Amino acid sequence: MRRRPGWPSETFLARLPEASRQELLGLGPVHAHPAGRVLVRQGDPGTLLYVIAHGLVKVTARTENGKESLLAVRVRGDLVGDMALGGSPRSATVTTCGPTTTCVIKGDVFLAFICRHPPAALAWNTFTGERLRWANQRRLEFAGYDSDVCLARLLLALLARHGRPTRHGMDLGVPLTQPELGSLIGAKESTVQKILRDLSVRGLVRTGRRRVVVTDVPGLTAFAELPPSSAENHRAKP
Repeated sequence: MRRRPGWPSETFLARLPEASRQELLGLGPVHAHPAGRVLVRQGDPGTLLYVIAHGLVKVTARTENGKESLLAVRVRGDLVGDMALGGSPRSATVTTCGPTTTCVIKGDVFLAFICRHPPAALAWNTFTGERLRWANQRRLEFAGYDSDVCLARLLLALLARHGRPTRHGMDLGVPLTQPELGSLIGAKESTVQKILRDLSVRGLVRTGRRRVVVTDVPGLTAFAELPPSSAENHRAKP
């Protein structure tokens, strides 16, 4: 399906025809949220979904022992809250990472929209499948590779979906702390710190507060034990 300009290319809204996208954004009220606002809470029933029109949110889940893990980040053009529209309990919490604007849509209204628009139904199925594949890939890498390779692969995956060019290289485009990066690969903060220092010494990344810039995409691709041909796929897409 041809991507549409104006929205990050891997998001749900980018996959919709213009008329369908405009109709979807008119199905519910638009709300502005401050940083730290919980949109969806783990365990609550799922009756609403949120279309992110502006901003960034993080998806987290708390285990039975009380530990919180970061599962994913979502950007403008993405949907959140759509995985539990049947009324089943929410499997994760969604929190804004900064000022965020959303269109809030009732679950039954969204499902009726999907039924009226087959291209939107296909886009939703594809979007859902890609989210599941992304999560499964992280689990496979966690089981099959050392932490340094897992982190390199995670950085490249984030770069491919959210990255943006800067004068120093490719910024990940999402402000993640080192503990949050660690939770995505099942590693301690101290381990992530050590790996990032090593990658920095190798000239592959530059780090700052809640920021990682990949300065050498082909080099990081090789470090991640990925084929050279995949380096271009891990560059930011328009």
